[in-house]
Amino acid sequence: MYILGLNAFHGDSSACILKDGKVIVALEEERIRRIKHWAGFPIEAIKYCLNDAGISIKDIDHITISRDPSANVFKKIKHTLKNKVSISAVWDRYTNSKKVKSVKGMLAEEFGISENDIKAEIHNIEHHRSHLGSSFFASPFEKSALLSIDGFGDFTSTMTAIGNGNQIEIVDAVHFPHSAGIFYTSFTQYLGFPKYGDEYKVMGLAPYGQPLYVDKLKDVIEFTSDGLFKLNLKYFKHHKDGVKMSWEGGEPDIESIFSDYMVEKFGPARKREDELTQYHKDLASSVQRICEELIFHILTDLHKRCGTDNLCIAGGVAQNSVANGKVLKNTPFKNVYIPPAGHDAGTSMGSALFLYNHILKQKRVEPTYSGALGSHFSDKEIEEYLTSQKVKFTKYSDDDLYDKVTNCIIDAGVVGWFQGRAEFGPRALGHRSIIADPRRSDAKEILNLKIKRRESFRPFAPSILKEFVPDYFADADDVPFMEKVYLIKEEMRSKIPAVTHVDGTGRLQSVDSKYEPKYHALISAFNRKTGVPILLNTSFNENEPIVNSPANALDCFLRTKMDMLVIENYIVSR
Repeated sequence: MYILGLNAFHGDSSACILKDGKVIVALEEERIRRIKHWAGFPIEAIKYCLNDAGISIKDIDHITISRDPSANVFKKIKHTLKNKVSISAVWDRYTNSKKVKSVKGMLAEEFGISENDIKAEIHNIEHHRSHLGSSFFASPFEKSALLSIDGFGDFTSTMTAIGNGNQIEIVDAVHFPHSAGIFYTSFTQYLGFPKYGDEYKVMGLAPYGQPLYVDKLKDVIEFTSDGLFKLNLKYFKHHKDGVKMSWEGGEPDIESIFSDYMVEKFGPARKREDELTQYHKDLASSVQRICEELIFHILTDLHKRCGTDNLCIAGGVAQNSVANGKVLKNTPFKNVYIPPAGHDAGTSMGSALFLYNHILKQKRVEPTYSGALGSHFSDKEIEEYLTSQKVKFTKYSDDDLYDKVTNCIIDAGVVGWFQGRAEFGPRALGHRSIIADPRRSDAKEILNLKIKRRESFRPFAPSILKEFVPDYFADADDVPFMEKVYLIKEEMRSKIPAVTHVDGTGRLQSVDSKYEPKYHALISAFNRKTGVPILLNTSFNENEPIVNSPANALDCFLRTKMDMLVIENYIVSR
């Protein structure tokens, strides 16, 4: 049985294919289009997934879309009438829902066939059920409490549930206009980070400040006695104007959602070009603290309702790796699983898993511990491309490759590391990574000078051999997808200054030899030479989506000052 899962007509559009319940390929449209968070219909990702699986659209049995225009329809009508929502906002929602309904027609047109040639049944899976499916059905847990939390999807911002076997039972939900994602995004915009997906910048800025405005923010968002929350809508515009999003040329853009009342209470909003003052840093710290406390508030109540110590989290807010790293310490849960693509791209996979397991009641397959589900290229394809570009390259054995790469890193080099299947999700996990020496105090400056050119307050991440995690990190969990931040032990911080954030933390990736053998072997080679089982890891890109192909990788290498490019076992040097 083949299921094609889609996240379409929304930011982070993506496609995946399940074969008999197992995800065999998953890809974000942005990786091919080269536009961050690409929104619209993910036709290029669909084509790649079909080609990779060796099938055509005619072979697909089911198509899932992580949107259900009919979900919460009466709540939508009631809110529209009660709040006199603008006609333009209503029309935007209507036209978007019409697109969701016409997927089979779009596919037929793209592939030059009749709709009747597509045997697949179309299934609209509600947005948050898709998020829940992406976490629970990929997890190792037979029974688990579930949390999906983000901006909005299908008129809902938060959903709690309990997963048992191949079934998910909804416990509670928070509906429009109340949203933790809207809270965080509005302050992200207010702090001068207006682009879609900029929330991680506030998270990175927060440790430079103090949470001095937590009490003031409690007037913006109220924690309720039922374990949920509500917004003070005076601070926002979305409940009357809607969340206006456009995707001209595929790049999603959200209009400002904070109101004049927020400016009145918190002062003038920062413009992108304005200096980041201590006030901005303190406000970022306060917003992050409130977000963390809200998550703990929801989860503590959910634990009482569900009676299990296992937890699965997904949704845009679940990409807050700082909060994720504090969950086990601040709630009664003892085990937590977060998928590699907890954001909206992951709903393509989640909708397909929800159909296969919950609706079709099929047996669950093995849990997901590797995010390597995307594009891959043969040695023949790589060699032919490099030859066509007239660049000098050499192919090495594994041992010689590890030796040359680690020598380059130790010699202050910066290496583009391109291996196997691309990661599905926002984190580079040793398949499309830029790597450097974590021991160098100047590594951040070197990277920003040579390649990244990004804000100085944003940290770089440590990839650490799984077996050494307890030696370097305090109270750390298994972190295969770089989805949690933990404190680095004080005595170890001076050894790895390049990956130690200003507050002594690191967003680690615990590298398991079972799931990441080549990356594990590279870090092991570095460890044998230096006594440090860690590499600095950042995404292989330069203010663009993570590189997807050898062509993207070579282009990034040539236009930056990277010292070495490694594509599989081929090395291109300066």
